[in-house]
Amino acid sequence: MASLLTTIDIDGCCSKAIMSGVNGTGIMSGWGIDITLTMKQQKRIEIIEKVLRKNLTVIEAAMVMGVSERQCYRIKARVKDQGVKGVLHGNRGRPCKYKLKDQTLKRVVELARGKYRGFNDHHLSEKLNEEEKIEISREKVRRVLRSAGIGSPRKRRANKHRSRRERREAEGMMLQLDGSPHDWLEGRGAPLTLVGAIDDATGKVPMAFFEEAETSWAYLHLFDEMFKKEGLPHSLYSDRHSIFWTDREPTLQEQLRGKRPTTEVGRALEELGITLIPAGSPQAKGRIERLWGTLQDRLVSELRLAGAKTRAEAQAVLEDYLPKFNRTFSKTARETQPAWRKVQPHQLEQPLCFKYQRTVADDHTVSFEGALFQIPKKTPARSYAGKRVNVHVLLDGAVEFFFKEQKIACFDFKSAHASGLYRAHSKREMFRYGPLTRSLNQSHELTP
Repeated sequence: MASLLTTIDIDGCCSKAIMSGVNGTGIMSGWGIDITLTMKQQKRIEIIEKVLRKNLTVIEAAMVMGVSERQCYRIKARVKDQGVKGVLHGNRGRPCKYKLKDQTLKRVVELARGKYRGFNDHHLSEKLNEEEKIEISREKVRRVLRSAGIGSPRKRRANKHRSRRERREAEGMMLQLDGSPHDWLEGRGAPLTLVGAIDDATGKVPMAFFEEAETSWAYLHLFDEMFKKEGLPHSLYSDRHSIFWTDREPTLQEQLRGKRPTTEVGRALEELGITLIPAGSPQAKGRIERLWGTLQDRLVSELRLAGAKTRAEAQAVLEDYLPKFNRTFSKTARETQPAWRKVQPHQLEQPLCFKYQRTVADDHTVSFEGALFQIPKKTPARSYAGKRVNVHVLLDGAVEFFFKEQKIACFDFKSAHASGLYRAHSKREMFRYGPLTRSLNQSHELTP
């Protein structure tokens, strides 16, 4: 390493400065102290020395140093009074007045290892400000935790190159849809799946539910609650799960009508005029994938903090957390007018259900999923024997029968249960239309 040794004489007091051309710093000895100087500070010492020797005027020195004439006089006075220390900033070596106390930093580490274990740096800094009244930045939290040997709970992989897709212009134009099976309760309760949607334009989460599994009923339930609250979106962006897409061959009737095979969810969205867009990869619907990454970090911590052990308790925590999430992470759409299409609640009942076809027997009964339903007699002259009827299983468990768009019979959940539709058989835990219930008070759900 090449170094330059120079001797500087200020008012008869000699100082030796070792200046390195490699790292841009130097060490100056004099007045009984060793001071490390930057190249800028070394330059100022040399210029002030020339001013003191009257080789330069103050005005010329100010122009060379890039300061005002008044500031140059200040630097000259400090160098005459303090020597080499005169070119140093006045705060050098002083503790910052905003520095946190050691007791506070110790408290932060204790909370990170205890009450807020598993919180990421940003989430932890928010909790410290809101709950513990400790004003500390995210970067300070990061430095404190890393110095204490506490790593980040989130592991990041190197990003791959992807082509960017611009957000939609207005809220409600497109929603990204998915389900996330995860150990949300960290072993405190049964495994759950979080089913939800995120708006592509704003990043808001309009609705989400904890379910036992990612099922057709779970999505229809999500649509029912979300559409009643917000309205109908123009399109939905989903993966190629069999809940949304099917590869089966079209039936003869579908071929004659020129329609492709659909699932129950696909058929419901088609009836509501909502376009279902398939994603070619998880990265294509990266917005909701990143949502799951955030919730599997933050929401899991919130559930642990609340001590949630059941699905109902987890849902209560989720409903309390979602407004906070939307305020923190949502963005403003390019168009301020939302694109949601308004819909009346009664218009959702028939599209958002399960639809099948059965043939009426000679005794006017319909066999459906092991249950026998008696079609009531409307008029003496009217017979439905041998006719094909549509069977609609509603989200509330009711079963309705239609013949040419005319409702001919309706059975509520209790009546359908009495007919054998929701009864448990041997050791089966799940039924096509939901968990088998041994009690009428238990809720039921639909699986694909």
